[in-house]
Amino acid sequence: MNLIIDIGNTATKVAVFDGDEMRETLTENGQALECLPSLRARYPLTCGIVATVVDLRERTLSDLEALPFPLLWLSGRTPLPITNLYETPGTLGMDRLAAAVGAYAHSPGHDILVVDAGTCVTYEFVDAQGQYHGGNISPGMQMRFKALNAYTGRLPMVEAEGRRLPMGRDTETAIREGVLKGMEYEIMGYITSMKHKYPQLLTFLTGGDGFSFDSSVKSIIFADRYLVLKGLNRILNYNNGRI
Repeated sequence: MNLIIDIGNTATKVAVFDGDEMRETLTENGQALECLPSLRARYPLTCGIVATVVDLRERTLSDLEALPFPLLWLSGRTPLPITNLYETPGTLGMDRLAAAVGAYAHSPGHDILVVDAGTCVTYEFVDAQGQYHGGNISPGMQMRFKALNAYTGRLPMVEAEGRRLPMGRDTETAIREGVLKGMEYEIMGYITSMKHKYPQLLTFLTGGDGFSFDSSVKSIIFADRYLVLKGLNRILNYNNGRI
């Protein structure tokens, strides 16, 4: 069985896969890996993969080095089941790359746009030949709310949950609708623009920032919150000769 670890800016996601089947997934705050002893006790883990977009603390490194099976540390030099055309692979976020792999594994032979609404909103494009062309990065939902509060003198910190109106009637609803509709229109703009060039484009939405589309938009996308974890598992199996 495979141990999959994705260490992000705000949380660590851990999953156990049996082949292509995800058996369990957990989320820890920051770089915590407190779940490892329990997972090792319940599953016959034989190998693992680690992807991180942050520098790891000594405690985290020690926990990983103590595992009694080999770990693949995902980097820009790791062999992949898709072709990476990114010009600076050493600077590419490994979560972005894993999401692209996960989406293409789901729908090989299609042009794919991956939208990851996490700490940042990222856009990744994989063509029908399995070539990853790169993508773009913009602020995520919480980052937008916090920036409006931090970089102004009087705008309050607003939560995503709460009253929503087509046009805000007070400062709170104006900020909430501005951020959420702004993200929706931004994402739909990318989809519309890409579809002009790639009419058969498939769009995947993933991420953990609590952002979602309304029902009319959901009809044209695949939503999979575990796309990065599935992509990491795919990369691990590829490097172990299992696909």
